[in-house]
Amino acid sequence: MRKLLSCLFVALCGFTGIAGASSGGGGGGCTPNAPWEQWHANASVTSLSSLQRGARNYVNYCLGCHSLQYMRYSRIAEDLDIGEQQAKSNLIFTGASIHDYVKSAMPAKDAEEWFGRAPPDLSLIARARGADYIYQFLKGFYVDEGRPTGANNLVLKDTAMPYVLANVGGQHKAVFTLQKCVENGEEKMVRHFDGLETVVPGELSEEEYDGFVRDIVNFLQYVGEPVQAKRQRLGVWVILFLVVFTLFAWMLKKEIWKDVD
Repeated sequence: MRKLLSCLFVALCGFTGIAGASSGGGGGGCTPNAPWEQWHANASVTSLSSLQRGARNYVNYCLGCHSLQYMRYSRIAEDLDIGEQQAKSNLIFTGASIHDYVKSAMPAKDAEEWFGRAPPDLSLIARARGADYIYQFLKGFYVDEGRPTGANNLVLKDTAMPYVLANVGGQHKAVFTLQKCVENGEEKMVRHFDGLETVVPGELSEEEYDGFVRDIVNFLQYVGEPVQAKRQRLGVWVILFLVVFTLFAWMLKKEIWKDVD
């Protein structure tokens, strides 16, 4: 037994050493830091008011370029308890019917000419990339005069998307510093992200803008799976039923087998 434990300990030490070496252990690493990966959306589709605000924000700032081709206006109105008349007044600006799919009015050819590529449909972006990715992307824009749009993004470098939320969120400058690191015995200089500095304040405070972005993320999370809130509520009742059923099944088993030795 002692020999077996010794072998396991040696194997564990060897694995740890390999993991450390692969991550640049001992000699340092030159992987650029990415603190924005710790920004979390904390998305929740259970807040009806947040989803309503997110729908409003989306059609005003995102729908001009990005369609939701698998979602109908009527479904949004029903699920978000908006009402068809209110949806027509506040969500539909293209002359579309309440029963039409939510599509952008921007022609794909014009979009390719203006941005270099057609903006993607965002119906399933939350399921494909996750809510945190959307949140980090929308919060990661910074001023970059070298880009055609005048902006760049921490999460998606050299993105073709302009910073459409600049008026509400403000414009920011990304602060980078060059730091020396050692990788495979060679010294290198890498850019280290230190933070974002406000250049032009937006209409909203930092806290208000954070909520503004979270509402959009929540809405896209809902669009990716409109039934998830109902599914989660139903799941609670299913678990409760199984617990009660298990209790009764156990009591029935005890009653049937009580006279069996």
